[in-house]
Amino acid sequence: MSGGHIIHSARLVDGGTVVDDAWVRFEGSRVAAVGSGATWREEHSDAAGSATDAGGRWLTPGFLDLHVHGGGGASFDDGADAIAQALALHRRHGTTRSMVSLVTAPIDDLARRVREVAALSAADPRILGSHLEGPFLDVGHKGAHASSLLRSATPADVELLIEAADGTLRQITIAPELPGGMDAVRAFSAAGVAVAVGHTGADYDQALAAFDAGASILTHAFNAMRGLHHRAPGPVAAAARTAGVTLEIVNDGVHVHPEMVRIAFASAPGRIALVTDAMAAAGSADGDYLLGSLQVEVRGGVARLAGGGSIAGSTLTLDDALRRAVLEVGIPVAEAVRALTATPAAAIGRAGDLGRLLPGYAADAVLLDDGFAVQQVWSDGEPVL
Repeated sequence: MSGGHIIHSARLVDGGTVVDDAWVRFEGSRVAAVGSGATWREEHSDAAGSATDAGGRWLTPGFLDLHVHGGGGASFDDGADAIAQALALHRRHGTTRSMVSLVTAPIDDLARRVREVAALSAADPRILGSHLEGPFLDVGHKGAHASSLLRSATPADVELLIEAADGTLRQITIAPELPGGMDAVRAFSAAGVAVAVGHTGADYDQALAAFDAGASILTHAFNAMRGLHHRAPGPVAAAARTAGVTLEIVNDGVHVHPEMVRIAFASAPGRIALVTDAMAAAGSADGDYLLGSLQVEVRGGVARLAGGGSIAGSTLTLDDALRRAVLEVGIPVAEAVRALTATPAAAIGRAGDLGRLLPGYAADAVLLDDGFAVQQVWSDGEPVL
């Protein structure tokens, strides 16, 4: 062994468990070994690398965000430099791997943008690929999407987007009840894209049918869809009932009430993915912003459309989502951490190399204090802070 880095004396939160006095050794961009107690000293001696004394603080795998549109004053829709600027902000808050979520735009523009993301993800493994939130969405549940650009999917649209992404389209949000919607669910799923039900008027049975056809994610559960009702349970209940379906939750205290967050965790254990749905204002000041083609006003950290007042993404970072989950909602630490590590990794088919701190996995980790404030981040084996 040569080089490497050891983080020792940590409370390791990984895979739904907590291990005290744990250590993890990185070798390059991968985890080389994991253990507990004083055995780290022998590893450190053999490796002759550097070490971080965690001093009993929380150590978790790096966070994965499946649904994020920007941050640090930059929007992913504005190209490579803006993507780099936004990702840098989220990385400082513990998000070591990120989806590039793109809002509704004309099909040709979306095809160009996913080509750009394909090139970026080939050069930087920390970019997970594209998530298209639109344009195949229901006008009645459009949220912060331009209604004039929403459309039903055609086979030609599906083929164009899949070909443009060249294997890097990881997720697409679809309203399955639209004409051609179920065919699009099947086609994207067959191409290896994780299909998410969202911005939808689908009822319980229609959502179940979409999951049966291959959809495997519910986009920001509770938002831009029918709610839970005792005689009309809607998409959230359909997702909770269906094994293998991941439910995204934007846990910023605005999108979803803490009690509904608790209900979601209880109804779909191990299948909740905490996401930010962050727009450019995350990590930046209140003010006026653009989300796609729409004007957004951010006041008191809450983003809403200037016209109509709909919630327009968030200013959330995943460390804050974790804090809120544990300290406000009352989710056990191990379950909350799993919701932004192993669960989102599995949702996009990366359970074998991301979201855990096990030998062979990516050397992504976050060190947090007792209040879940980020102290240090390692991404692809390199320190961020």
